[in-house]
Amino acid sequence: MKDRIKILFVCHGNICRSIMAECIMQQLVDESKRHEEFLIDSCATSREEIGNPIYPAAKRKLEQSLIKVKDHHARQVRQDEYDKWDYIIGMDHANIMNLKRIFNDKEHKIRMLNKKPVADPWYSDNFDLAFDEIMEGCLRLLKEIEC
Repeated sequence: MKDRIKILFVCHGNICRSIMAECIMQQLVDESKRHEEFLIDSCATSREEIGNPIYPAAKRKLEQSLIKVKDHHARQVRQDEYDKWDYIIGMDHANIMNLKRIFNDKEHKIRMLNKKPVADPWYSDNFDLAFDEIMEGCLRLLKEIEC
């Protein structure tokens, strides 16, 4: 069996955007019957939410969209895990800046999910917009990986 494609989604706290991206991408690969080909995880750049579950409004939005929500506890990215991932995907410019501070991105694995930042629903309370932007980015990323 070939190596799995390893994707790490990252946001500030790992209770909204990055865990939503993890759940959405996992559902997409499961639906395409490719779950054994992927390893998907998410984490935070900050320590603020470590150990906390997915934010209730994010969980509701995923469930309303028929996306399976995994048991989740926020964690912070570790400097020693750079080599573990093929793709390290940030949700906004601040995430990217923090990730580049944490890692020496010699292989250029770090990038944003979309060309523009994914709206942060923690501040806007607009989980519909965040969901749509994350879904769009995950579909694009999966298509790019398949090429």
